[in-house]
Amino acid sequence: MRDCGVGFVGAGAVADRHARMLNEFPDVGLAAVTDPDEPRRAEFARTWRARPAADLEELLDAGVDAVYVCVPPFGHGRIEEAIAAAGLPMFVEKPLGLDLEVAERVAAVVADARVLTAVGHHWRYAATVRRAHELLADRPVRLVAGAWLDKVPPVPWWSHRDRSGGQAIEQAVHVLDLARLLAGEVVEVHAVAGAPAAGGDVAGATAAALRFADGAVGTLSATCVLGWKQRAGLEVFADGLAITITEDGIAVRADDREPAWEAVDPDDAKRAADRAFVDAVLGRADDVRVPYAEALRTHRLACALARSAEDGEPVHLLEEPNG
Repeated sequence: MRDCGVGFVGAGAVADRHARMLNEFPDVGLAAVTDPDEPRRAEFARTWRARPAADLEELLDAGVDAVYVCVPPFGHGRIEEAIAAAGLPMFVEKPLGLDLEVAERVAAVVADARVLTAVGHHWRYAATVRRAHELLADRPVRLVAGAWLDKVPPVPWWSHRDRSGGQAIEQAVHVLDLARLLAGEVVEVHAVAGAPAAGGDVAGATAAALRFADGAVGTLSATCVLGWKQRAGLEVFADGLAITITEDGIAVRADDREPAWEAVDPDDAKRAADRAFVDAVLGRADDVRVPYAEALRTHRLACALARSAEDGEPVHLLEEPNG
């Protein structure tokens, strides 16, 4: 069984989680890692028995078969372009960047290079989402209500919009991706934002109204002023049907019956996303559900929501020529 040698750009918490999942696979070797923080890079290399690389060029010269890009939002762009130029498959953690410009540029480079890509919208691999698809097969979605009610993550860059892009882009993009998947494309968004959270200029709360192409309407509520994670998920309503999806389960109430809760392990979807990428790299299967071009559509929505909140005006979304 041929091993897939994986390189990591970035050695933070998200990279560590992917490494933990990949380390479970007998056909994967964690080959190399680079990170500008030398102690963090060295610790990651020791933990996962990977070769520490001083920079991206050295990592790409290490003979890796694929690369995981696990960098903060402000770090995207040059990295993906260099990996595409090397002709290597890449798994890019969300979000795709601070704004739309970098992501659109990378998308064009990736398309020209025709490299395999996957983006970390792992919720799409959840059993809860498959169940929701089944339930909604013959019932059009009427209303969606997304929420990301949380605390400020413990990294110094997150509270600053010029480093994280803000909560809609960095966190709630997961919920927006799920809304697109289940209710279709959003054609208009109107958002408002509250005062900044303590310690930065990211809005402490954001509320948005969304209009979908297929007739559904929706909302998104987000806050980062709590000291805990209250809730992150999506409620979906169709005729005689209410579905609530979170990372750890699904609640279903249909045709006035009592609601039923089905629990899942959140790691199952994360593991499935990694497994699908590795299988695609090795040519065994083709179940990458969010290639870069698809993730770009969700990123456009998140950026439109952020722009609407900043300007206080609705933003109309049109399909881009390369979308």
